[in-house]
Amino acid sequence: MTKITVAKGDGIGPEIMDATLHILKEAGAQIEIEEIEVGEKVYLSGNTSGIAEESWETIRRNKVFLKAPITTPQGGGYKSLNVTTRKFLGLYSNVRPCMSLHPFVSTKHPVMDIVIIRENEEDLYAGIEHQQTDEVVQCLKLISRPGCEKIVRYAFEYAKQQNRKKVTCFTKDNIMKQTDGLFHQVFDEIAKEYPEIENEHWIIDIGAAKMADTPEIFDVIVMPNLYGDVLSDVAAQITGSVGLAGSANIGEECSMFEAIHGSAPRRAGQNVANPSGLLQGAIMMLNHIGQTEVAEKIQNAWLKTLEDGIHTYDIFKEGISKEKVSTSEFANAVIANLGQKPNLLKSVSYSNNTALNLPKYIRKPAANKQLVGVDLFVHWNGTNPDELAEKLKSIEENGVKLTMITNRGIKVWPNGFQETFCTDHWRCRFKSSEGSEFTKEHIIGLLNKAITQHIDSIKTENLYEFDGKAAYSLGQGQ
Repeated sequence: MTKITVAKGDGIGPEIMDATLHILKEAGAQIEIEEIEVGEKVYLSGNTSGIAEESWETIRRNKVFLKAPITTPQGGGYKSLNVTTRKFLGLYSNVRPCMSLHPFVSTKHPVMDIVIIRENEEDLYAGIEHQQTDEVVQCLKLISRPGCEKIVRYAFEYAKQQNRKKVTCFTKDNIMKQTDGLFHQVFDEIAKEYPEIENEHWIIDIGAAKMADTPEIFDVIVMPNLYGDVLSDVAAQITGSVGLAGSANIGEECSMFEAIHGSAPRRAGQNVANPSGLLQGAIMMLNHIGQTEVAEKIQNAWLKTLEDGIHTYDIFKEGISKEKVSTSEFANAVIANLGQKPNLLKSVSYSNNTALNLPKYIRKPAANKQLVGVDLFVHWNGTNPDELAEKLKSIEENGVKLTMITNRGIKVWPNGFQETFCTDHWRCRFKSSEGSEFTKEHIIGLLNKAITQHIDSIKTENLYEFDGKAAYSLGQGQ
């Protein structure tokens, strides 16, 4: 028996949650429910996060959270509960199955059946941004080895439990060789531990195009945060079943399961809403906690119900559907089909009662780290890199020399092109002569001299080698 936290939410939330829990109970799910209140009422009581402190304690104690859609009031500084929950509980993995239900839901891809697994905590979504000059703003893209290892290993463990055959990685490491390069490197390392599962890597642009055009060639796709956010919505849309989809947010300790649609307040209290999205989230929850036989039974019964043409109003179509039913009637139809499998739609088969092996990162021994130079970023309104180079040579010291200037990543000195457009944001690289040591005192000396020469230094980035390998980007055009 697993104790779970349940929130019935707002709008249609209570109706679809009651229907979902009814199906779970009749299917024999071994769960004990502890209910909390989150959402609109909590927001309007003066709590800007939409959740009370004691509810956090319940979620953290039970570890598993099944949540119906909630309403976030407009204005007033109210925070997104979904975003808050993901960050506070360390829910590093977002899992979005995207399966077509042709011919019952219209789609151009009738055999599509993929799962997008998206890293959920880092990448550009760390939200670290700065304006540094009049013309340039930066956003830091943070990719960590622990983040990569956890999400990639989760993708392979998910594929293993779900009897999936292939895991594909999407990155842009032909350009972002350090950040996306690390993600790809970790993918290749971990893939070797799962020889029974096929693996492949695609550059994100052609991979995305291929997914939109021929999704049937993919199975499980794992990606860094930004790519996964965009492509999970694209994948859900092209299946034609956004309103029927569920998602999971998985952490080392806690997990949250939900529908991806909103609370639809205009449909509240009418007993017409489709509970399928939340039911799909609940099925993912059952797989997560190891009750895979029950999950399999419910999923196949749900597919059989759709195949029988028993549909709620949102997917009812004359000539395809046979009976338009209410929320509760749809739940009863699924219950009546428990133990049966679909004939036309693809039935599912999960590994028997095996909980997902959740990855935990084990820190590796530190590498040999050596400082070899510094990139000094400068705000300068001129346009001729040769002029800036002459100014910067005045701050060289003790064998430390200016070796390169780039503008927006393009090398403009030495031997730059006159046609290259330059902003007021310059990266100026200083390194010591070959064979001599570079120290942090050199950086302090450069910064002090920059002040005396009225050079506006706006940030520095240390250049390191790890185990003798350069761990910084070169300028394009070198």
